[in-house]
Amino acid sequence: MARQERAIRTRRTILEAAAAVFDERGYTSATIGEILERAGVTKGALYFHFGSKEELAVGVFEEQLAITLPPQSSKLQELVDSGLVMARRLRSEPLVRASVGLALDQGAMDLDRTPAFRMWIDQNTQMLTEAKASGELLQHVDVAETAELLVGSFSGVQLLSQLRCQRQDLERRVVVLFEHFLPSITVPAVLAKLDISVERAERVLAQALREEAAAGPAQASVPAQARVSPGA
Repeated sequence: MARQERAIRTRRTILEAAAAVFDERGYTSATIGEILERAGVTKGALYFHFGSKEELAVGVFEEQLAITLPPQSSKLQELVDSGLVMARRLRSEPLVRASVGLALDQGAMDLDRTPAFRMWIDQNTQMLTEAKASGELLQHVDVAETAELLVGSFSGVQLLSQLRCQRQDLERRVVVLFEHFLPSITVPAVLAKLDISVERAERVLAQALREEAAAGPAQASVPAQARVSPGA
């Protein structure tokens, strides 16, 4: 167990170093040597966890969704929570900022950035599918198109917030996004019960982190794709 915990910490250290270098230098200019120096690990340790710079980038991508949020009675509330928490993490977690920065880095011509968006779209599609099955969505809603529209809208909102004020108002902008977006897809009775507030982001994230800490290293060692149910 101690060896497993060390491996988890080492992997995290490498990811944090890679995220910092990618954020500062961009994916194309970043080198494995710079990441090794920043992480303070050997080349063997890095390649034990990641076979290439692209695999490192994918690992950073996964950090967007590498958190399990508390389940709610409404699937649309879980959708809202995932967006609000993403906004909060973008302001407070360098790994998440680097993940989004990589996904939007148009200069990274040799990096396939589609997995970042695919993971995020798949997450939203799953929640919307469950919401429709439970009668929370209006009949006309196309789940796949709605998931892609939400991801695209969020991406634009966070970019505008970054350019205007370094994302200091991002949670509020995401609240406004949901206030405009949700009435077009949500059954009125469900819409009236949704909690869409700036304050909710911090509460939900704090609860998620407490539960993850209580779960211990076994939960942390599970690949992000296997534990991305935010019930983004």
